[in-house]
This record gives sequence, structure tokens and C-alpha cells, in this order.
Amino acid sequence: MIAIILGTRPEIIKMSPIIRACEALGEDYFTLHTGQHYSYEMDRTFFEDLELPQPEYNLDVGSGTHAEQTGKIMTGIEKVLLEKKPGVVLVQGDTNTVLAGALAASKLHIKVGHVEAGLRSFDRRMPEEINRIVADHISDMLFPPTETAKKNLIGEGILEEKIFVTGNTVVDAVEQNLAIAQRKGDLLQQLGLTAKGFFLVTAHRAENVDNKQRLEGILQGLEAIRNEFSLPIVFPMHPRTAKMVQAFGLSLDGICITKPLGYLDFLQLEANARLVLTDSGGLQEESCILGVPCVTLRDNTERPETVEVGANVLAGATSDVILNCVREKLEQHRVWTNPFGDGRAGKRIIKEIFKCF
Repeated sequence: MIAIILGTRPEIIKMSPIIRACEALGEDYFTLHTGQHYSYEMDRTFFEDLELPQPEYNLDVGSGTHAEQTGKIMTGIEKVLLEKKPGVVLVQGDTNTVLAGALAASKLHIKVGHVEAGLRSFDRRMPEEINRIVADHISDMLFPPTETAKKNLIGEGILEEKIFVTGNTVVDAVEQNLAIAQRKGDLLQQLGLTAKGFFLVTAHRAENVDNKQRLEGILQGLEAIRNEFSLPIVFPMHPRTAKMVQAFGLSLDGICITKPLGYLDFLQLEANARLVLTDSGGLQEESCILGVPCVTLRDNTERPETVEVGANVLAGATSDVILNCVREKLEQHRVWTNPFGDGRAGKRIIKEIFKCF
């Protein structure tokens, strides 16, 4: 039996192909939702929108310090694992849920598989970097999305026989979930937007939104883009970002602010944007897969493949650099090779697990 452990919406998205693969292949599995970001009740409709079975278990741990949250998740996961006794636990990415799930399973001598292993920003100030490193080093099977990620693992002394390059489940997820999104509605029409006729922005990372100088630089860069290109800039703003904009007294002139959007609505916007500006790692991947240029509002990235193929550029948080990066990406040829695989990572991961265990 496979235990699929997840706790945030990005994890649900990237685990959705694995859940669908288990369903399609008739494999014995269950899903445990820790509720790290949202309550299970808030995420119930998220599973429904993605046409996924509801999780068998939910912990509803909520927010807290890193230690509090990780401890609550470990305690809850341990109880379920002792009851269900799965043969393998699967975790995905770099959240506190991943760290707690991998630790709880490892201490119970249950095999651990880490989906999206080997990503590195090489910035240990980021809690995500610590989570992914620890999860990788206690996992029994590692599923890096690319050869670059595999090299990171081997460079840290992890045995090659434990590593299986599968591609990234985000490719499967984008293909599967975009089809659902297009079937369920047309947000562009509702917002009065045209395909390739707007810029899409997200910013939520603490290093950007909690720093007045960086947040102001990003917003000034967006205003400069609006002035130069005369296209709408659509910014579904995270509540934390909105709070800090107000606290710092910053201007939002020329920016179309919307409430946070559901995943399927956002995916429609992302697929039709002329260019994406973001500090999200997941959106760097998704925009690359969708053929949409990306300007990353960070100084580093754990998705270097997107930069290497020409889909993405690092701009930091300085307004003139952001504007110059947007000019550069709009002038270049929009065709690149997707480095994240063929959209079959979910089935590949499940088949590798059953080969080994």
C-alpha cells in the first residue's frame, strides 16, 4: 500500500497525476492531507475542482512556527501510519509536510519516496532548502525531475541506485488540469482580457513582500512595464502581500489587482499571458511548460533548467532590471524545449515503486 502525504495546494497539484495513476492502475493507496496551509474544508472543493478522490485522512494542523507545525504534522502522520502500515510513503517537494512525513515514516522504518527530489537553490536561509535536503537524505527512493537534479543528489553522496529520473509531475498536472480548466469556464472573457494581451504577476515570498525596498522595487518595475507596453498587468494578490503593501504605504498605480484566484482560473490566465512575472518556483516550471516567457523576481532559483533553456530569467527586485528583463524576454524567440519530461511522470513513479518494493 502507498501512502500519499500532502499538505498544500501546490502539493495537491503535483501529486494529482500520481493519484490518477494509482486509480488508473488499480493500485492500493490512500491520501493523507495535513492541512498545512488551509483547513481541509477549504480544500475539499479544490479536490472536487481537480476531479480527485477526497483524502481518506485529514489533520487540519493549521499555521504555527516551523517547529510547532512540523511537530503537529509528525504526530498526526505517525498515528495514521501505525494504523494503516503502508509499505511506502510518498512526499512531494519541500514543505514542512514533506519534512514531517519523511521523518515520521523513516523512524517507523517505512520506505520513503521523495517526488521532485534534488532541487537546490543553494540558499540555506530558505526553510524550503532545509526541508528538501533533509527529505532527500532520508528517502529510500528519489525521483528527481531532471538530470541536473540527479547530479545534485549524487554530489551530496546519495547512492545512484536510489535515484530514478522520472520527469516532473508538473507536466502531467498542467496537461491534465488545463483540460479541466478549459472545460469549466472562460475567465479571460469575464475579465475583458485577450490572449497574449496582458502580463500576469504573483509575489508572495517573505524575502520580497516583507522587505519594503524589494517590494517597492517590484511594484515600481510593474508600473514601468505598464507605461512602456500599455498592456494590462493582472496581479492576483496574496493577502500577505496586500497587507504589506498597505503597511509600507506603497503605490499600486497602473496595476490590475484581483483577489486570489482558484487554481483552474489561474491556470487559464497563465496559459494565455504574454509574460509571467513571479517569485514562485512552481510558476517558473508551469510557464516554461506552457511556452510563456517568465521573469523571476528572485536572485536565485531551484529551477535552473528554466533559465538554461531560455524560458526564464532572474531579475531580482530592482525596477530597472525587471523592466530590462521583460524587454529581453519579449524580444526573444518564444520556442524552447521543455526540460521537465513527457507528461508521464506519475505513472513512471508508481511503476518504479512496484519494481523496487
